[in-house]
Amino acid sequence: MPDIIQIYTDGACKGNPGPGGYGVVLIANGNKRELSGGFRKTTNNRMELLACIEGIRSLKHPCAVVLTSDSKYVVNAMVKGWAKKWRSRGWMLSPSKAAKNPDLWTQLLDCCDEHKVEFKWVKGHNEHPENERCDALAVAASQGKNLPADLAFENPDAALPEGDLFSL
Repeated sequence: MPDIIQIYTDGACKGNPGPGGYGVVLIANGNKRELSGGFRKTTNNRMELLACIEGIRSLKHPCAVVLTSDSKYVVNAMVKGWAKKWRSRGWMLSPSKAAKNPDLWTQLLDCCDEHKVEFKWVKGHNEHPENERCDALAVAASQGKNLPADLAFENPDAALPEGDLFSL
């Protein structure tokens, strides 16, 4: 039986909104892989979500995953079932308040359906090696030149083709 895949994630944003990035560290069977990316104008929470999505999407086949994040926004929504509840209500938190980032929550929930994912929270900036590495990757990605647009954030009312939420 293969080992559990460990995924560590972090998002960063200079200004909120502002240039942002995500960082991912995957560890499986003693091997480590890093992923990162950035966008010219986005939010920290969008980058936290995208880090999780990209980490899970990078898996080649269904597997057991422990995903560790310093984002209570992400971890609580997944562990406590809030994200599924929001989706069942048409992305509404309450009858008068819409959930933010439904495009990314949809992708995260769909990705998680393909795997057995356990979400864990870790305190950020607390000398956790993988979390610190993810933070460094996210910050570096947010500082890249010619960053692409996060189209769903920059123009949320535009009708985007499925799978074209980011200008890559």
